[in-house]
Amino acid sequence: MQPVNPEFFPLTDLAGRFVNELAQCRKLKIDCLEASEHHVLLCLPYEPELVGYPESKVLHGGVITTLMDTASGAAVICAIFAKEEQLELCPTLDLRVDYMKAAKPDQPVYAMVECFKLTSSVAFTRGIAYQESIDDPIAQVVCSFMRIGPELVTEAFRAALLGEEKA
Repeated sequence: MQPVNPEFFPLTDLAGRFVNELAQCRKLKIDCLEASEHHVLLCLPYEPELVGYPESKVLHGGVITTLMDTASGAAVICAIFAKEEQLELCPTLDLRVDYMKAAKPDQPVYAMVECFKLTSSVAFTRGIAYQESIDDPIAQVVCSFMRIGPELVTEAFRAALLGEEKA
């Protein structure tokens, strides 16, 4: 994959650091490929230990759900940061994943999610998971997140997301 152009995707580092702060994402090796104020693109590499059905080598649905929830959360972080120049904790209120087909074995899964609406109390996202083509999704997601304000972001979390040195 080509390096990301920061002029086109200025929030990739922020989203990547957010993903890397989550232990489950480190375990799953989820990577942020690009991010802007409009979207986030994450990649989940295929790993045999993530298989839910050994006879078919199909990834467990919970792994796809984790990918899509994380991409949605990262999209919210990026949208708020771009619009309001602040970081904010936003727990998932509602998450719906519609599975359309099983992921193909031995291939990575991508999640493309956008935060399409921000209110003072709720953020809304929608997106898809796919493999070879964004036009051939394996699942879609719709989420809402509660906005609880920037004052609850710890200094350590803020520094980690902004890539600042720890004191």
